Amino acid sequence: MISLAQTNAETSRRKPRVVVVGAGFGGLSAVRELRRAPVDVLLLDRNNYHGFWPLLYQAASGILEPQQIAYPVRTMLRKQGNVEFRMAEARGVDLGAHRVLTDCGTYSYDYLVLAGGSATNYFGNDGLAEHSYRLKDVDDADRLRNHLLTAFEAAVEIDDPGRRAALLTFVIVGGGPTGVELAGQMALLTHRTLRRDFPNLDLDQTRVVLVSRGESVLESFPEPLRHEARRRLEKIGVELRLTQTVESVEDGIVRFADGSELAATTVVWAAGVRAADLAGTLDAPIAQAGRVRVTPELNLASRPEVFVVGDMAYQEGYDGDHPYPMVAQVAIQQGRHAGRNIAALNRGRSPGSFRYFDKGQMAVIGRNFAVVDGFGLRLRGRLAWVAWLGLHLLNLHGIKNRLAVLIDWIAVYTSRTPAAAAITRSEGRRRAAEIDAVVPRRRCPSSPRAAA
Repeated sequence: MISLAQTNAETSRRKPRVVVVGAGFGGLSAVRELRRAPVDVLLLDRNNYHGFWPLLYQAASGILEPQQIAYPVRTMLRKQGNVEFRMAEARGVDLGAHRVLTDCGTYSYDYLVLAGGSATNYFGNDGLAEHSYRLKDVDDADRLRNHLLTAFEAAVEIDDPGRRAALLTFVIVGGGPTGVELAGQMALLTHRTLRRDFPNLDLDQTRVVLVSRGESVLESFPEPLRHEARRRLEKIGVELRLTQTVESVEDGIVRFADGSELAATTVVWAAGVRAADLAGTLDAPIAQAGRVRVTPELNLASRPEVFVVGDMAYQEGYDGDHPYPMVAQVAIQQGRHAGRNIAALNRGRSPGSFRYFDKGQMAVIGRNFAVVDGFGLRLRGRLAWVAWLGLHLLNLHGIKNRLAVLIDWIAVYTSRTPAAAAITRSEGRRRAAEIDAVVPRRRCPSSPRAAA
C-alpha cells in the first residue's frame, strides 16, 4: 500500500527543477518570481550571502561594517517553500545533459537561470590585477579597508617626505559611479574623518586622484550633472586626471600612457567590468565584455530552457543600438522576467519579450551632495543626497541592517566617527611589511634604515 507521504514525494519529484546560478540581484529576483510556480528551485552561489554592492565602497572606506551589506541567503528565502540553497561555485554547464558543473558536484535541471554577475575588467593587462585593488565583493572591500588603514599607520612613522607622500596618495581608476563615489568618500575619510585619529599626521598632504579616460566623469549622466559632479569633486579636494589611461602599476608607481608617472602605494581599479568567467564556458555566442547573447525572451537561441540575466547577458536595448547596461536595475528586471517566462513555459505558454524600464541613475559625492537623473528629474546637492540615502536604505535587506547602517551614517556624517577603523586582517598586517619594502618606516625593526 502506497502511503500519502510517498505519493507526495513522487509528486514533488515530478515537478520541473529550476536551477538558478548566482544569488545576486538577478538570481534572487528570478527565485522570488517563481515562489508560486509549481516548480522546485535550487539556488547556487559560492557565498552564502547576498551582497548589496551599491554600498560596497562604504565598507571599503570604513563607514560600514562588511556584514552590514551582506545578508544570509537562507534567511532571505526561508519563507519560500519551493526553494533550496547550496553553497557551490559553478564551473560550467553541460547543456546537452542539462547539468550544472560545480566544485561540489553536478546538479541537473529542467530550466536554468544563469545570473553569475560580473568580474573586474583589466582589458588584458594582467599586471594591473596584481598591483591594484578591485571592488567586487565583501572580501575585496575588507581587504582594501585594511590596506588603507595600514597605509595611514605606516605614514605616521615616515621621515622622508617623498615616501610619506606616496603612502598618502590614493589613485582611483575609473570615472563611473563606483570610482566617483569611492573618490568622494576617500576625500571625506582623509580630510575629515581621520583627522582626530591621526593628530600627528598632516593629512593636508593626502591626495585622492581620480583617473578617467573620458573627458568628464559620470559620462552616462546628462551634461549639467556631469559638470556639477566634476565641480563637487574638485571642491572636496579630489584631483581629476581626465583623458588619461593607466598603462601600468608596479612598485608603487602608476605610469600613464602619456609617459607621466605618479608615486602611490594605493591604486583601486574601477575602470570596467566584464561578464563572470562562467559565461566563457558556455557553448553560446559571446559579445563584448564576454557577455552571452540572448534572445528577446532572455534565453539562448539554441537552448530555450536556459536563461541568462544581469551582467552576463548581452541584449541590445529597445533602440537596437546599445546593450542594456550592467547595473542592478537591469539584473532585477531581467531576473523577474526570466522567472515569469519559465512559469509560462511550464504552463505550455509562449514566453514574452523583455523590455527594460529605466528608473534612472544616481551617484553620491562625499557628504551632503549627490546627483540624480530619473523619472524626468535632475537633482543635485543636499536634496539628491537625501534621496540617495533613503533609496539605498530602503533597498537594504533586514530591519537590523537598516538600523545599523542608519546609525553609522549618522555617526560618520555628524561626529566624524569611522565605524570600522580597526585593522582586522592578518594579511593587512603582512601588507605593512610589503609597504616597508617600498616605503621604509622610521621605527620598524624590519626596516633597513631602522636596522642601520
